Formats: sequence, structure tokens, C-alpha cells
Amino acid sequence: MSTSALQRPDTRSMMPGPAPVIPTTRLTLRPHRLSDAPAIAESLSDFAVTRMLSRVPAPFDRQDALDWLMPVTSGTLPDWSLAITGKDDVHIGTVSIELRHGRWHLGYWLNRYYWRRGYMSEAVAAIIERFSRRMPETPVHSGVFADNPASLRLQEKLGFRMTGCGEIYCFARNTMVSHIETVLQPGALQPRKVAPPARRRLRQSPISTHTGK
Repeated sequence: MSTSALQRPDTRSMMPGPAPVIPTTRLTLRPHRLSDAPAIAESLSDFAVTRMLSRVPAPFDRQDALDWLMPVTSGTLPDWSLAITGKDDVHIGTVSIELRHGRWHLGYWLNRYYWRRGYMSEAVAAIIERFSRRMPETPVHSGVFADNPASLRLQEKLGFRMTGCGEIYCFARNTMVSHIETVLQPGALQPRKVAPPARRRLRQSPISTHTGK
């Protein structure tokens, strides 16, 4: 046995293991299936979604979804790529932590019909919390386009901090777009605050405004 063999690190200890199933208050995050292709194609045919993603082309169809799902469902990748589903197992989005160039990167998207309900915050917090248990000393990198302040606020509330900015190519927009880089350092995850259910009031204000994420 050579000295180099004795010193070779065990790469299995540097990986988080198989993608888990993660139940949350309202959602279930689970590994993807090939049968998710139609739902993914429907969600990503919406330019409002794909314009905020760097690597997704527009238009996006069922074959594109299958091409993406084949390696994701093969079990050969170290990544966690989880389907965001409701209690009826309907695919409504994706949240993932992928190994790119030696660093773990967070990515996510949600069908536009489900925006502003807190689902994305719930899913991102859940996958990071579970990943941090498996890889407690590992930072998680991410980023957002500069014209997506809601996504940046989501990350900052969970403990991500900006590390720089630049430009990256967006396939859906077919142009370079300003991009903000972020990172969550080990131990920096902030607990997600869940708003209590609204109490019924005896008198209602004559004017009601609503803002949400």
C-alpha cells in the first residue's frame, strides 16, 4: 500500500448522502421523478419564472424537462434536487443544492400561481436546515439577479450575506444580466419566522392593503 493511498481523503465523508424526503408544515420536498416532466414544463413555460433563472432556456418544453430529469433521477449525482409538492403531491417547484466547481450552490424556483404564499421561504429553509445537519462545516453559495429583490430578501432573512456582484448570461433573456452573489456561512442559518394566524376583528377597516412575498 502506497503512502499516497494512506493519505487519500475519504470523499464519501464530504458528500451529504442521498437526497432525502423533507416534510414541512405545508409542503413535502422529495426527490424528482420522470413523471414530473409535464408539471415542470408547464411551470417553466412561463417567462416570468424563467427570466429569473440563468440556465433555463425559453421556450421550455416537456423534452427539455425530460433532458434535465434524466441525470437528476439517475442516482449518480451528489446533488440534492428536490421537487416542491403540496399535500396532494402536485409538483409546484424545485429547490436544490448542487455541487459546482467544488462549492455547494442553492437554487430554486416556484410556479407563479404559488407566489406570495411563503412557500419558497418554507422550502429553502427546510432544505438548508437538513443539508446543514449532514454538512455542518460547509458554506452554501447562491445568488440572485439584481432585478429580483424579493429573492434577495428571502435569502437575507435566512442568513445569507452578499459577497459580490457581476454579470452572468441568462438563457431565457438571451443577454447578460447583473447578478448578486451570496453565501450562507456554517452556523449562520436564521430560524424562519412564521406569522401567527390572523385574528378576526370585530370591526374591519374600510380600506385593506396586502403585501406579501
